[in-house]
Amino acid sequence: MTVDYLKKAERQPTTGETDTRRIVAEMLEAIREGGEERVRRYAADLDGWSGDIVVGPETIEAAAAALPERLKQDIEFAWRRVRDFAERQRASISEFEVELSPGLFAGQRLIPVRTAGCYVPGGRYAHVASAIMSIATAKVAGVENIVACSVPTDGHGGIHPGILYTMDLCGADHILNLGGVQGIAAMAYGLFTGHPADILVGPGNRFVAEAKRMLFGEVGIDLFAGPTEILVIADATADPRIVASDLVGQAEHGPDSPVWLVSLDRTLAEEVMALVPGLIAALPDTQRKAAEAAWRDYGEVALCDTREEAVAVSDRYAPEHLEVQAGDLDWWLGHLANYGSLFLGEETTVAFGDKCSGTNHILPTKGAGRYTGGLSVHKFIKTVTYQRMTREANRDVAQVMARISRLEGMEGHARTGNDRLEKYFPGEAFDTDAA
Repeated sequence: MTVDYLKKAERQPTTGETDTRRIVAEMLEAIREGGEERVRRYAADLDGWSGDIVVGPETIEAAAAALPERLKQDIEFAWRRVRDFAERQRASISEFEVELSPGLFAGQRLIPVRTAGCYVPGGRYAHVASAIMSIATAKVAGVENIVACSVPTDGHGGIHPGILYTMDLCGADHILNLGGVQGIAAMAYGLFTGHPADILVGPGNRFVAEAKRMLFGEVGIDLFAGPTEILVIADATADPRIVASDLVGQAEHGPDSPVWLVSLDRTLAEEVMALVPGLIAALPDTQRKAAEAAWRDYGEVALCDTREEAVAVSDRYAPEHLEVQAGDLDWWLGHLANYGSLFLGEETTVAFGDKCSGTNHILPTKGAGRYTGGLSVHKFIKTVTYQRMTREANRDVAQVMARISRLEGMEGHARTGNDRLEKYFPGEAFDTDAA
């Protein structure tokens, strides 16, 4: 494989993880010991919030009243598409029962988790779309209790009104004025609501992601997540201005957001690299600073000779968002394997999926696309199995089980089969000894 890197990242997504883990571990332990009072102290110290933690209906109504009608229509546009896509996902899985052999029946049930904790970021940006992605999907899955939280600010008198309106629209049962580790911990332990989460979902900063990782096992999580990522595969047919724009559009998320270009054409790659700094410089100040750092420290540009090489490089990155701006899109769809969500052709872009086109934007990062997909109704549903048998079916199954168990040295297991054979078929002889 011949891969020429025209730009290499100075940092990796794992940079700074040690300090993050230490801080989060200390906070989680303090909350375990101090409960709601400790959470309130963190909210006051870290977010400057000393108001109500549980959001009441009058506050939700005020948030709805404060939003322009056009904005509410836009939020509902996005909600309907995400909800409808989730409903199709739900319809794609089903319960069943099958008779595997005469008298031996096995089945599958789909049982939603009881309580989901949905984290919605609200710091640098008001992530209205994240509320849709997590809460609407949990609702479609049939989750009984949905607890949502987001960081409060004095400027808004709590959660951003756009986020709050969206949480309510999508079906949140409890809403908490909490962000960061304290919000994650409160949902995990059932503080303020009495409903401990069975699963925690939603994107967040590195402290939120680490809190979810540390709590995994006590509760489920959607996936291990880090800073958002984009990789664009482009050939000579791509428009360098569009490619550069899409890279910069994701870089504004934060200073540690990786942005990668895998190009099949050197001229295209060089034109993109020349365009990116100017597009970044034209952004508003907050977004510009984030994108400058992301491109400088985490940006990479790789030049490949063949489509097969480009696929291999992309699959090694396993990016959260993968765009293909190249010819023969069906070929790429059939050959690419490792990604969170795929965007085929110039006509679509990561931002469409992030905000309103229907697919979920809570996706795997840091290479997790090698083994998992993003958030879906499946994450909120337990696929559990059951079986039932007739006594006659025991004739074959019990003998096979007993022989395998004795081969493994598990005599207690074997005798559970022997006891049934003696009860159901008295006086008959069976071969239950290991070979």
